[in-house]
Amino acid sequence: MAKRSSSSSLLSLILPRRDLIAVISLLSLLLHHLSASAATPANHHFEGFDADEDDDFALRDGDSDVVVPPLRSSPPSISISLSQSPPSDHNNPNPDHDPNPKSPPSTTSSFDDHYWDEDEFEGIPQNVNPPIPEDQVDTESKSTMSSETESDNSQSSDVKTPMKIASYAVEIVCVSFLIVFAINYFTGKRENENLALAWASKFATKDSIFDKNFSLLGVGETEDSPLLLQEGHNVYKFYASGRRFCSGLLATMELKSRHDLISRVYNMVVPCKDEITFEVYMNDDAMDQVVFALARKKLAKTMHKEFRDLQRFAGLVAVPNGRKWVAEELQILSESKEVAGDLINDTVLDQVFGDKAFEKLGKGFISMHFSDQHLGSSKKMLVFKFALPDANHMADMTRLVALVPYYIDLIGRYKLSSHARSKTDAARSKVAQEIYKELQNARQEALQKKKADQRKKLEEAEAKLSAEALRKKEAKDRARQMKKGMPKIKMSRGS
Repeated sequence: MAKRSSSSSLLSLILPRRDLIAVISLLSLLLHHLSASAATPANHHFEGFDADEDDDFALRDGDSDVVVPPLRSSPPSISISLSQSPPSDHNNPNPDHDPNPKSPPSTTSSFDDHYWDEDEFEGIPQNVNPPIPEDQVDTESKSTMSSETESDNSQSSDVKTPMKIASYAVEIVCVSFLIVFAINYFTGKRENENLALAWASKFATKDSIFDKNFSLLGVGETEDSPLLLQEGHNVYKFYASGRRFCSGLLATMELKSRHDLISRVYNMVVPCKDEITFEVYMNDDAMDQVVFALARKKLAKTMHKEFRDLQRFAGLVAVPNGRKWVAEELQILSESKEVAGDLINDTVLDQVFGDKAFEKLGKGFISMHFSDQHLGSSKKMLVFKFALPDANHMADMTRLVALVPYYIDLIGRYKLSSHARSKTDAARSKVAQEIYKELQNARQEALQKKKADQRKKLEEAEAKLSAEALRKKEAKDRARQMKKGMPKIKMSRGS
């Protein structure tokens, strides 16, 4: 106050009284203005905003109660308040209870008013979200991350399951194949065993065909010996002996490879049959000069090309006129028509090879081959080849099996006529000469080959010798030749 009085006294001396009052009022107004501007919060402004725009922001701000006139010289700074206390109501006795609660002022509007300019930021959306507290941001980020990880885990689990199965596809296929192969192995083996036992029980047991015609059945010499000999999963053999005109009989069953899965699939595409082959070893004095074969036409032509005895001695036999003959599907190969007519008699035609009988039994018949010129240790043999039915219909081949003992007796008693014998003798002598010539030619070829090999070895040895060794060798050869060329002189002693 002392300063103020001193200043006023100084001014009263310099200025008149009326002017002094005017100056003091102006100073009070200036102080009042400065105090009001200091009471308002300082506001920050963005770079690029003008002072006029700052003044407009200040005027539009509804939170401040003081109206500030626009100042061009020093624009106030702009600030954003996130939380403001509501004005107190003196008339309300209970300050805690507000009958008309007011929501806090929205910071979005003030943020948009203070920070946004449509003219300067074109093409940018106007909706600007307010800032979020850090703790809320952390909780939201954690929740979103946890939800994303859970969704990723669920998706990865769903994806990994088919991927794991696909990665083991090869192993699954291999294991499945091995399981199916093992099951097929045991089931196929059992099927073949049942089929072989069904045949043995029908034709090789007591009071059967082979029991009545042979004294010894099976692979052993005792009664307890097994009837069948298994040589493989699909090969079974049966042996019988003790009958006139023959030294023994060997039956070989070659069944389908049911135990092999690949063979089973192949047999579905290319069907084949279960076959049984009877080989009868005839005695040397019990079989005359006979070469005969009977089969279907296509198979007969194949046999004529493959079997050497049929090539040399047999030929296709035409159907005789005015006589009952085999079915049209069959073809006979024989050395002479006489042999074919004697072996294919009316009994056989009525039972098996006639038209009517062959319609029923044709499925089981494959071929017959009789020859005294078979290759091997036993030349005189009768070979029968039939197809086996299933185990439940084994009786269907009874007539076919009955052909075996029938032809053993027929061939054992059969004798050629003189005319037929002369032809067979001539044919056999001619064949013997051809065989002898073939042997001689083969022997000469072997000798020539041996000499050529020796000559080649000598030439190779000479090529390895040195010049001096060659000179010595030539001298020895020359002396040997001279010695051979000299006349031989006999020396005699005089008495």
